Amino acid sequence: MTTSPGPVHETAATTDDAALTFRGVDHVSLTVTDLNVSAKFYTQVLGFTVVLDFGYGLACIHKTTGFTLSLIRHADGTGTPFTQRQTGLDHLGLTARNRAELLSWEQRLRELDVEFTPVRDSELGHHLNFRDPDGIALEFYPNDRFAAALDELRSRKFSDEELLDAAEQQLGLGAYVARRSS
Repeated sequence: MTTSPGPVHETAATTDDAALTFRGVDHVSLTVTDLNVSAKFYTQVLGFTVVLDFGYGLACIHKTTGFTLSLIRHADGTGTPFTQRQTGLDHLGLTARNRAELLSWEQRLRELDVEFTPVRDSELGHHLNFRDPDGIALEFYPNDRFAAALDELRSRKFSDEELLDAAEQQLGLGAYVARRSS
């Protein structure tokens, strides 16, 4: 059993001895400096469609995935470029099929003159990092390594310990599993 350094992370929200949960991610809202520039980026680069325009914000839907992204322009916004070093969003991770698809995305980003870092390999697999016009960090990451584990996770209830065991065994990431110290 591997023990991770640092604090214990509690995972279960309960009320009246019943577990609370949520059904998924409904949407992500990003603060932008120019709605038109951002809308152009998210529609032309990533294939979103703007479906609602509130004047101060846009709701965009990706037709293939159903993912909803809202772009908000705050009247009193600072207009300073995004940095993942500030508390808040680090990056938004988008799913890709595999490394080959990442290389195709890399070529598309190059053709569209989008700032990106070439495909990199890490402990969790391959990823391609890029930025929107405000410098908001975005990432393509194939979840093929996690697909079987996620399918199993969705198929039945797991205790926290069973989930940690699955992460350790199926993903081969024992050194990173957040275990409680005994």
